[in-house]
Amino acid sequence: MPLALWALTISAFAVGTTEFVIVGLLPTIADSLGVSLPSAGLLVSLYALGVTIGAPVLTALTGGLPRKTLLLGLLLLFIVGNTFAAFAPGYGSLIVARFITGLAHGVFFAIASTIATSLVTREKESSAIAMVFMGLTVALVTGVPLGTWVGQTFGWQSTFLGVVALGLVGLVASAILVPSNLPQSPPPSLRAQAEVLTSPRLLLVYLITAVGYGGNFVAFTFLAPMLTGVTGLSAGAVSLVILLYGASVAAGNILGGKLSDRVGPVPALTLIFIGLALMLTAFGLALSYPVAAIAVVALWGGFAFANVPPLQTYVVQIAREVSPAAVDVASGLNIGAFNLGIALGAWSGGLVVENLGLAATPFVGAVAVIVGIGLTRLSGRIGGSAGLAASA
Repeated sequence: MPLALWALTISAFAVGTTEFVIVGLLPTIADSLGVSLPSAGLLVSLYALGVTIGAPVLTALTGGLPRKTLLLGLLLLFIVGNTFAAFAPGYGSLIVARFITGLAHGVFFAIASTIATSLVTREKESSAIAMVFMGLTVALVTGVPLGTWVGQTFGWQSTFLGVVALGLVGLVASAILVPSNLPQSPPPSLRAQAEVLTSPRLLLVYLITAVGYGGNFVAFTFLAPMLTGVTGLSAGAVSLVILLYGASVAAGNILGGKLSDRVGPVPALTLIFIGLALMLTAFGLALSYPVAAIAVVALWGGFAFANVPPLQTYVVQIAREVSPAAVDVASGLNIGAFNLGIALGAWSGGLVVENLGLAATPFVGAVAVIVGIGLTRLSGRIGGSAGLAASA
């Protein structure tokens, strides 16, 4: 694999760390800034909302820019946003910083995937994209628990400064290693973009992504306070539990992709969402029992993120039928849907915490995932060739 791919992987590691590390730091930030846990949870929602807006809007607006120029600009925006977060004087400033950083996230992964495929031969494209997203997976396994420990030990601002350092490494590596003469397809026409925005079949998959994937974040956003406040674990133990969750995510990503290749996106999503709903329910029941709660978390992460490959594959399959010229736009819109799900899940989780308590969030999340199962089966029934595998 070309060295330029490693620059993209390092950058993806930094971006993935800053998105999810906030989950482990919510109690620390809430105490430091004197806000409630639901208010601190908005730091997850607003970042995800920035991704949701940035992915489709900035992708459309920057379609004519050279790929390397856009990549470096996005990394610079990412660094500025995290620097602002590290020195934010208060809660409001930190909210703004998170939103700004989120704007860069969605477009980064869309552009990094495009660059990755242009660096290798056609038969290695999937491996190149997997290498980029490996940075995100490794961030969940190592960057998030390490960043959580750093924030709990030295202050949450230190975590953001660490992410800035990672971003700078990615920026310099990309500037040196990514070639400037990357091939670039002409931007899709407005008509092609409109087709992926208005197709009922694609809109249904975006909804499945937001509801099924987002239901997990009703509970995951408040994982750290649940483990400390309900289960009774120490802050240091929470970092280790998040490490277990991240390792499970890495395995789930791989297995979810293999399952989707084997049986098709709809059957794979059905099985994965059923498993996720069961894991959320089990976690809610096990919260008061430390050993059982940790055991469930070790399995939960795999189901929570195993749906990402089949969801993205499903969107690409349908987009190739609906509007072949705008497959990248459809893919970017689904990245936005993932993060809309995170935003709505974290916001809904905050409402649940305020009205029903922390221990209720896993059960509410399970209900949302069950709705996602129903939507998935509906999509399989009404789909064209992309949905035929539903009967497998």
